[in-house]
Amino acid sequence: MIKEHMIKKLAIFATALLLLSLTFNYCFAQTQSDPSQKQVKFFFPGEKLPENYKYNFPDKFIEITIKTKDSIRLNAVLFKSDSSKGVILYLHGNTGGIDKWGNMAKTYTSLHYDLFLLDYRGYGKSEGFIQNEAQLYSDMQEAYNYLKQSYSEDKIIVLGYSIGSGPAAFLAANNRPKELILQAPYYSLPDAIHHLRPSFDTTKIAFHFNTWQFLKQTTVPVFIFHGDEDKMFYYGSSEKLKAFFKPGDELITLKGAGHAYMDRNPVYLDSLKRIVH
Repeated sequence: MIKEHMIKKLAIFATALLLLSLTFNYCFAQTQSDPSQKQVKFFFPGEKLPENYKYNFPDKFIEITIKTKDSIRLNAVLFKSDSSKGVILYLHGNTGGIDKWGNMAKTYTSLHYDLFLLDYRGYGKSEGFIQNEAQLYSDMQEAYNYLKQSYSEDKIIVLGYSIGSGPAAFLAANNRPKELILQAPYYSLPDAIHHLRPSFDTTKIAFHFNTWQFLKQTTVPVFIFHGDEDKMFYYGSSEKLKAFFKPGDELITLKGAGHAYMDRNPVYLDSLKRIVH
């Protein structure tokens, strides 16, 4: 019985690897300069919400529209703290939109920071679709510029989770926020994919998100949180990023933690309180 069970598990695992391989080959058939929408959807599988969708969060919030350089409207929500020290610009992961990510707002507003959540193009009530890496960086800069109208830069904390960690590092490298916080980041997307599938030709990937290059240019404090059991973006990514740390920068290891539910991790929550003080 045990042997039969193990054979079934191995068969399932082999099938999963085959499907992943086929998906990679299918999605990454285009060049970096001309990515197919299948490749874009692989990295950014956003789901749309009706334009008249009403958010229902228990925390105080206001809905905001950010207009991009090409006149696309991006949807954002600003959660308000009772006594604000500043704002956290949170760049979320690639699954779900504000309707999902807004449920963790209390984690940050309880620390006396407002929380600004932005949906990428093609997510939630944001218009358009992501076309390339430069466009996404431009959109994130527009959101940062919007916040600078109400907050001085030394009151803005940039936080990026998972796929959002690369664009967050871009913002920190090209601006002067109070600090940069990265949750479960990658060294670069090609590096992350090479770790999962060493034989894959990563030159065909449209999105590189070279986090390591941005950290080299970042002069503000950097704090990285990463679970050492992360199966999505391997923990070694953050260990490699340490090579670009300045004095005072910090990697906080979440022992036994995977890729998700960081806002429920007691080590993360305790360390976050210390960092944002």
